[in-house]
Amino acid sequence: MAMYIMKGLCVIGIILNVILMLKKNKEMRANPEKDPVLGMNGEELWQEQKKHIIPTSVTGFVANFLDTLGIGSFAPSSAAFKLTKSVDDVLVPGTLNVGDTVPVCVEAFLFFGFVEMDVMTLVLMLVASVIGSIVMAGIVSKFDRKKVRYALFIGLFILATVVLMKNLNVGPFGTQGTALGLSGIKLVVAVVGNFIFGALMSIGVGLYAPCMAMVLALGMDAGCAFPAMMGSCAYLMAFGNGPKFIKEGRYDMVASLTQAIFGAIGVFVAYAFVKSLPLDVLTKVIVAVVYLTAFLYLRDAIKKGSAA
Repeated sequence: MAMYIMKGLCVIGIILNVILMLKKNKEMRANPEKDPVLGMNGEELWQEQKKHIIPTSVTGFVANFLDTLGIGSFAPSSAAFKLTKSVDDVLVPGTLNVGDTVPVCVEAFLFFGFVEMDVMTLVLMLVASVIGSIVMAGIVSKFDRKKVRYALFIGLFILATVVLMKNLNVGPFGTQGTALGLSGIKLVVAVVGNFIFGALMSIGVGLYAPCMAMVLALGMDAGCAFPAMMGSCAYLMAFGNGPKFIKEGRYDMVASLTQAIFGAIGVFVAYAFVKSLPLDVLTKVIVAVVYLTAFLYLRDAIKKGSAA
């Protein structure tokens, strides 16, 4: 019964995200005042963002295809946005969290029940990630470009390092536990850890790799990482920082729509047709690109500050 409730919340999250996004897009496009940070009014922003519809559509499909395989979507999306110059730096955190809500909710719907994980452990981890994202989103949505660039540099550098450790099976990734639930101090660590990971999602740091590392380090079955990380991301994006970023209007209207549509398609393709892929080399390539992107954000933060 609990799994059916959680799956139902995924469907509600999808509907909520789409309604809030479409309503806010309409509101922003009708606003004649120029945004003090972006220097354009709503309709001008919409027309400018439409120019990048092809690269953001491709990014949505590929990144969420990879996301379903456990690689994560934030790192490749951030890299693609930066390298194609398709999303303004200041809008990257919001676009990642708003645009990927639909595909990640689809993932969580598909992966709840993937293993018989202890429901109490799972629920507490999900709630912690949502609270963490709400707390941090209110702060990040008010960042200028310089702060966003520094935050993305730090976050992406850490994320690339964790993903590389996962790929090389070192650190916590070199262990394999069998537990399906946690109690005592280990449960406290899992809850606090997911709170922190949920908060970091608001600056564009993906939760998948660090959550998987924590699950393995605490001695849990590797399969528990999928409902834990996908459910955490789905709920925190749908009910936590996603609505906050939408309320503040700090996301790319067109990119978020293409991420939602083509990202969901990428999820279904990966889930339905991909059984096993040689991901080792692909993951290393992604890590290299993410490191490069992190230093590009650092360079722009130093050289450009808050300038576009």
